[in-house]
Amino acid sequence: MIAAMKRRAFITLLGGTAAAWPLAARAQQAAMPVVGFLNSASADGYAPMASAFRQGLKEIGYVEGSNVVIEYRWAENQYDRLPALAADLVSRRVTAIFANSPSVAAVKGLTNTIPIVFLSGDDPVRLGFVASLNRPGGNVTGVNIFSGETATKRLDLLRELVPHASKITILINTDFTASLRFGDDVEAAAPMLGLTTERLSANDDREIERAFNKLVSARPDALLVGPGPLFDSQRNLVVALAAKIAIPTGHETRATALAGGLMSYGANVGDGYRQAGIYTGRVLNGEKPANLPVLQSTKFEFIINLKTAKALGLTVPDKLLALADEVLE
Repeated sequence: MIAAMKRRAFITLLGGTAAAWPLAARAQQAAMPVVGFLNSASADGYAPMASAFRQGLKEIGYVEGSNVVIEYRWAENQYDRLPALAADLVSRRVTAIFANSPSVAAVKGLTNTIPIVFLSGDDPVRLGFVASLNRPGGNVTGVNIFSGETATKRLDLLRELVPHASKITILINTDFTASLRFGDDVEAAAPMLGLTTERLSANDDREIERAFNKLVSARPDALLVGPGPLFDSQRNLVVALAAKIAIPTGHETRATALAGGLMSYGANVGDGYRQAGIYTGRVLNGEKPANLPVLQSTKFEFIINLKTAKALGLTVPDKLLALADEVLE
């Protein structure tokens, strides 16, 4: 009788312990820090950037699903969705928020307590994200990849790849400040290279298609695509439309050259996301954004797609092949 009672007590204890395991697991998961990932682009187009961000977190000890939760919010290149997405993350009281440049304003106005880490293509001081690069102040810091400051160099490289060019079209996203400044800088530099320019704008994928329809009648010698998440996340569409009308193109990111663009020159955007992931991890460890200076990209890449050049009937000068960080064949 006593033995039977002991067995029942043991079974009851075992059952209670087993039942407690799911509760413990849930409690542990609830205790994990939660990072809000707010991005103006699309999940498909920016999957490599999200992966680079997770790599940065991992380098500082945070692995998604193991000791950190990431709540992703994608605006799908519709900037008017950003305020609602930002409000949702703030209402959930996430531990920290990462925001790409177009998303920062939407979330910064909603909280001065949740730490915000950004990746910006334009001057974050001029945009009002931080008080200064060395002393950001407040609850915001991040990474600047200088997207708007590579215009002259990219124009010069495209001109050398297409030596017969006399007319260049610039495609910009008017919702993205770095793209606007890029267009201004190209227009200022073009006359010194004997070039004339025309500016077209596109702020979503449908407008990208309309812009390329206009190129058919405008017949420029080359196309310089402005920087920013829209054109980067829609790289396959841009490259396909350019191939259809056989126009040489210059872009910001290696990913677009890899997709078939003629060339790219700009900061390593993926590395910028990795650095932002590292900074987010440091914030999770208790460091204050006000004390983390804004990181500034120092690595710029020049990529040539030799296969695309051959398809366009272009001969790439040896000096450019030697100058390139990577030649895609």
